[in-house]
Amino acid sequence: MRVALGVGGGIAAYKAVELARALGQLGHAVQVVMTSAAQEFIQPLTFATLTGRKVVTGLFSRSSDADTLSSAVEHIALAQENDVLVVAPATADLLAKFTYGLADDFLSTLYLAFTGPVVLAPTMNTAMWNHPATQANLATLRERGCSVIEPDEGWLACGTVGAGRFADPLRIAEHVDSLKRQKKDLEGETFLITAGPTQEPLDPVRYISNRSSGKMGYALAAAAAKRGARVILVSGPVSIPAPRSAELVPVRTAFEMRKAVLDRLEESTVIIKTAAVADYYVANVPQQKLKKTAARFSLEMEPTPDILAEVGQRKGDRLLIGFAAETQNLLDEARRKMVSKNCDMLVGNLVNQEGLGFESDRNEVEIITRSGPAVHVGPADKSEVAERILDGISTLRLSLRHANLSR
Repeated sequence: MRVALGVGGGIAAYKAVELARALGQLGHAVQVVMTSAAQEFIQPLTFATLTGRKVVTGLFSRSSDADTLSSAVEHIALAQENDVLVVAPATADLLAKFTYGLADDFLSTLYLAFTGPVVLAPTMNTAMWNHPATQANLATLRERGCSVIEPDEGWLACGTVGAGRFADPLRIAEHVDSLKRQKKDLEGETFLITAGPTQEPLDPVRYISNRSSGKMGYALAAAAAKRGARVILVSGPVSIPAPRSAELVPVRTAFEMRKAVLDRLEESTVIIKTAAVADYYVANVPQQKLKKTAARFSLEMEPTPDILAEVGQRKGDRLLIGFAAETQNLLDEARRKMVSKNCDMLVGNLVNQEGLGFESDRNEVEIITRSGPAVHVGPADKSEVAERILDGISTLRLSLRHANLSR
């Protein structure tokens, strides 16, 4: 692949040299783009020597008028010529620029013009990394489809210990290399994905729900679309934007989700049920707001429809992937659910781990199929987990097709 490597300003810029070397050793052509701050820490000549290509150092760095005009549109040419944009180190300043669409140098302008995969390797002081502004910017960039390679922990240049170190260059390079497999292996498939929570009304203004943010389902939708699938995303109420490439079907209650899924079932070839559907609902919802009094009151609740089990009975030759959020006995419960719901694959995770699962950008899961051992993934960014799940689906699809052909 052709890789544009953006190098931000910071002492960790010297580690980007090892990243450029690792990418080259994996067979990728590397074009380095340096910010002016990065050039204060390391010279462009170092990267040029390793990559065999002149380093881009600014929007207007040429001498003649003709060369200046060429340089002014070079960010468009580089955006079209390269397959992936890697920014390492991605400083807090660059993350903010990317989030708000600022374009005051070559790298930030290139980012806005780039339409392919973007991989970010944030590197900074621990306090800067943990700052709400930085985390909010990262959340936005993840939602837009950027892959984030989280920093390592350890001694930092400022003399403190914590998160913020430049991630292992080989880990970044291997992630970039894995993008080669993400060509169009899911072309011809239609993914029906459910995501988010449902909201079951208690009265006209109140409801019961759960902590599902929809982030795992939305990450799967974005990743499947990138790999060539048509994606139908049936989503409960969430606060994140849907991938632009997915067809969004918004729903609120479990009954609405059931109808949306069954209405689109015939169109699908793969169904992924990540939604956290409420288990119970109030059958007779009061038409007026319930008033608070000193007296106790109780609500009689009925079970909601088991959408996963119903789809399992109707799926035919479609692949059905379920999710199991557990607090204990994960593998046993996941296997039981896979069999009882007639799933082809079950993705299980423990929801009582701090910083993982519900409401988090990270997850740790076990991927279980009817044959072979469970595959452990994570802790990792949900976009990375999504890719591993899709790898499993692609492999499972191929094996089933081969089995059908050999009959």
